[in-house]
Amino acid sequence: MDASELQPITDFIQGLVPFDTLSNSTLDRCCKSLSVGYYSKASAFVPLDETDPQLYIVRSGAFEVRNDDGELLDRLGEGDYFGFPSLLSGEKVSNRVRILEDGLVYHLDPDTFDYLRVESRQFDRFFNRAFAKRLRHQARFKAKELTTTSRVSSLMSNNPLIIDINASVSDAAKKMREARVSSVLVIDNHKLCGILTDRDLRNRVLAEGQDGSLPVHQAMTTQPKVLSSNALVFEAMLLMSEHGIHHLPIVDDERAVGVLTSTDILRGQSSQPLLLIGEIERQNSLDSLISVSKQIPLLLQNLISADARAEEIGRVLTSVTDALTRRLIILNQKLLGEAPMAFCWLAFGSQGRQDQAACSDQDNGLLLAHEPDEAASGYFEALTKAVCSGLDKCGYIFCPGDIMAQNPKWRLSLSQWQSRFASWVNTPEPKALMHASIFFDMRSVFGPTSLFDSLQDKVLAETKDNDIFLAGMTNNSLVESPPLGFFKKFVLERDGSEVKGIDLKHKGNALINDIARVYALSAGIKEVNTAKRIRVLMEKDIINRKDALNLADAHEFIAHMRLSNQGYQHTHAMPISNYLQPKHLSSLVRHQLRDAFKVVHDAQSGIKLKFTRSF
Repeated sequence: MDASELQPITDFIQGLVPFDTLSNSTLDRCCKSLSVGYYSKASAFVPLDETDPQLYIVRSGAFEVRNDDGELLDRLGEGDYFGFPSLLSGEKVSNRVRILEDGLVYHLDPDTFDYLRVESRQFDRFFNRAFAKRLRHQARFKAKELTTTSRVSSLMSNNPLIIDINASVSDAAKKMREARVSSVLVIDNHKLCGILTDRDLRNRVLAEGQDGSLPVHQAMTTQPKVLSSNALVFEAMLLMSEHGIHHLPIVDDERAVGVLTSTDILRGQSSQPLLLIGEIERQNSLDSLISVSKQIPLLLQNLISADARAEEIGRVLTSVTDALTRRLIILNQKLLGEAPMAFCWLAFGSQGRQDQAACSDQDNGLLLAHEPDEAASGYFEALTKAVCSGLDKCGYIFCPGDIMAQNPKWRLSLSQWQSRFASWVNTPEPKALMHASIFFDMRSVFGPTSLFDSLQDKVLAETKDNDIFLAGMTNNSLVESPPLGFFKKFVLERDGSEVKGIDLKHKGNALINDIARVYALSAGIKEVNTAKRIRVLMEKDIINRKDALNLADAHEFIAHMRLSNQGYQHTHAMPISNYLQPKHLSSLVRHQLRDAFKVVHDAQSGIKLKFTRSF
């Protein structure tokens, strides 16, 4: 374009922050590289090429930026920008830009954008801050809990790449290439003294005509901003925004323990519950479901780091498991064809109660509307084997006791299930009572509600006020007791000479589950979640308010301790277990844990008195 055409563009661009900081020659080069696009409201969306990111400068019109879930991230008018997150992060374009009013937009190519960042520190800082602001907007829509309460340790890259201060930039670049990372931490006498990023290599080495023998300390960013692993993700985002940085060294006790990048934050947001469930529901193959399911451990760690309530964590993780189960059923039905009859996929145990944690195995079954013929039996055998196998590959291991829908024993018609439960209730032998602790916490994950209700209503009618069955259930629940010993000491589990610690699951939460189950079955209460059972029991005056609140608090506290301990185990690369070493606890927490176990002990005494006094 000639000078007369260029002048109006230059006049407009030089009036915008941060273009007003550019030198005349740099601004002239910038404006000459711009192209112009006209976007009509009738087109609905700006056509963005995900492989060719650009900076878009709004000259006129109105637009709004939405993520791929349709959530609003920003509204734009004259003088606003979009497209810069992909230019800065290197990620593919994922957001969509809706056209609200017809408008003109200037396009700036990535090479010129990078040139302007090198030429002007103010230009570079402006878009880095704008990027951080966009991250915060995404946080408000996608992961409020993550950005406000989650810890840096849940998202940072552990085992950071480290190099000595006397190494060359060539050595550093090779290490970065081999590790496929964009930064390396520089240490001097085991202490962090700087960070070298791909931007440093570009600006301080290549752009300055230096060769690879240049010492790292002459190219690195000295005295980098740092945070501890216990800092909030929100603090990290603010720090990165204020200083226009994408790599934040994480330092504990003067030792570099990790690096947090803007990409880590984006990746962490993708593991939030609703996003993860939505992603599960969009998958069309087992391989893709396996890939998505690898985000579940990160979700758990984010929730633990965010200090969410144990009840909420259990419900969230179970919702993800339910979604994964339903998707596997739907995908396999596409392969096998329509089911020959109505059916319900039943979840038992922790999934049934909606209190799943780490290392959950499968406990499931199939409820059929009526007795299957040979063809129907073959269909449901193939379906259940495929779904159970899929769950196993997604991280939910096969049940050691074979309580799974793929086992013909637990793939039954409505009448068969009703008979099976009736036999357990009316003949409360030890094995039947063992089954009761798993099967009586059941929920339908897939299938018609009416079919499941027909089974549950029949079961509760059998258990309500059934003194013999309830006495047997109570005695079975008293086999284990809280780990309280003499002189206020805990009774620890041992494995030979090794002290494993306190079993928080089997000597704590499982006992409360048992207590709530006995009361609920005695009163015909449909709720299967333990916390909800306790609330209903309190509302119906079956348990007095004080005892119910104490029991609910003990259940939450012990579960919270269990999850926090598993979070600690994960962070320190230890095997995940339910065992807690009391020596790691403060005196206050030990006292609170003893109080919680005392509540369980008293509640066991209560059900013993109520349900076994006549036997």
